[in-house]
Amino acid sequence: MWMWRVAFLALGAVALGTPSSARSAEGDKAVANPVVVIKTSEGSIKVELWADKAPGTVKNFLRYADEKSYDGTIFHRVISNFMIQGGGMTRDLRRKTTHDPIKNEAKATLKNDRGTIAMARTTEVDSATAQFFINVKDNPGLNHRDETEDGFGYCAFGKVTEGMDVVDKIRVVKTGVVSGYKDVPLKPITIESVRRQEKE
Repeated sequence: MWMWRVAFLALGAVALGTPSSARSAEGDKAVANPVVVIKTSEGSIKVELWADKAPGTVKNFLRYADEKSYDGTIFHRVISNFMIQGGGMTRDLRRKTTHDPIKNEAKATLKNDRGTIAMARTTEVDSATAQFFINVKDNPGLNHRDETEDGFGYCAFGKVTEGMDVVDKIRVVKTGVVSGYKDVPLKPITIESVRRQEKE
């Protein structure tokens, strides 16, 4: 249905706000959503993760971050009017080992708007593992419409709160075909680390 879905499959996957809060397990106390800093070779991107809206997806992302699995990966797919995708491939375009796929928590209220972070996946609804992307514009075609395979959408699970200038810097880099993959930055854009922001 969508050309980009084919591209996501081929790659084995694929705005400022104020922090909101989630309820604790006891339900009696508000807990701040976690914030991570994605340090890249082009600068740092701070992202609030919506644990209150997509708890399983956030837990999965933080698992990879805490295991330092994202360290040394790259943004391997960049489309200037669409999104920047990374988190699952090394500089020489080798796929990293991942945990089992997770359940897709996409819903109509979690929109793939500019600055949101979402999980990349194949055409299978529940196939996301480690790879993620940041939307560089509003992408309503990625939103949840219904429960069908074509309409389920991609789960947005957070939003950039600082560093959209870095995202915009990455989205305009020169890209080409590398080792059979399209839209690969010709100069590698490295994800140096993804870490939880220390509480102040």
